[in-house]
Amino acid sequence: MQVHSNIDQLPSFRNGVVTIGTFDGVHLGHQQIIRQLKAEAAVIDGETVIITFHPHPRKVVKGQQDVQLLNTLNEKISLLEAHGINHLVVVPFTPSFASLSARDYVKNFLVTMFKPKALIIGYDHRFGKDRSGNFELLEELAPQFGFQVIEIPEHVLHTVTISSTRIRNALKDGQLEEANENLGYPYKLSGLVIEGDKRGRTIGFPTANLKITDPEKLVPADGVYAVTLEITGKENPYRGMMNIGYRPTVDGKKRTIEVNIFNFNDMIYGETLRINLHNYLREEKKFGSLEELKAQLAADQMNALQMLTHL
Repeated sequence: MQVHSNIDQLPSFRNGVVTIGTFDGVHLGHQQIIRQLKAEAAVIDGETVIITFHPHPRKVVKGQQDVQLLNTLNEKISLLEAHGINHLVVVPFTPSFASLSARDYVKNFLVTMFKPKALIIGYDHRFGKDRSGNFELLEELAPQFGFQVIEIPEHVLHTVTISSTRIRNALKDGQLEEANENLGYPYKLSGLVIEGDKRGRTIGFPTANLKITDPEKLVPADGVYAVTLEITGKENPYRGMMNIGYRPTVDGKKRTIEVNIFNFNDMIYGETLRINLHNYLREEKKFGSLEELKAQLAADQMNALQMLTHL
């Protein structure tokens, strides 16, 4: 898959079949759209082109700064590449871009830059300044500019909208299995290993403290998770358990993400961990002593290993 971030230097797409969206999560609803995109491209010997935006349009149009996303841009790129897309175009979403009129959006953006043979779009898709453009305008302009408009049916869009919201809410509520079912893959976190207080080593459960580098990445509910993970430059994958929360038994002041990697004791400060969250084991809780915490962590480890055996 070719990734294009400079829209002034796009290639000539061969019979481009284009769709547009944020594709946050690249979940099962999105995957259904991708299958339709690929099927239409196969009919006309065309290339599949997904147009997405960065930063998220809500930050620019509504000034919403607390956007929480299921994927970082790099995660989205990896997921779309795995689905066999030919081209991903990451459009810088700026105030000037947001101010394009609907007709200029079609003429000067879609047609001039992409020359699509087919445009796959939702029946309720809105575009251009004040979201004034719609599916009917595209149908009106299609004969003039020589592209076909293919509608994504309402029931498919309903699935896309509902699952994006449902996934975010499920993750925030500790319903990881529901989120993963809608995604079609385990939810992912990635970040840098930073120094912690090394308290885990004193009770036999050393942890890697994770710093999420993308502030827009949604961090799931506090609790303990069964995970698999990859470490840059190491034999992969590993199994482990991860705690998200305030460590109430120890101090309870700062939210942290800590990963206990099973059968692993190397120093990996500064390395990147890519974590797959498979199961939610339990809520975080305060224990009466470090011995009680140690006993619970041993039980958590056994539980996590049992849940991860199928992997």
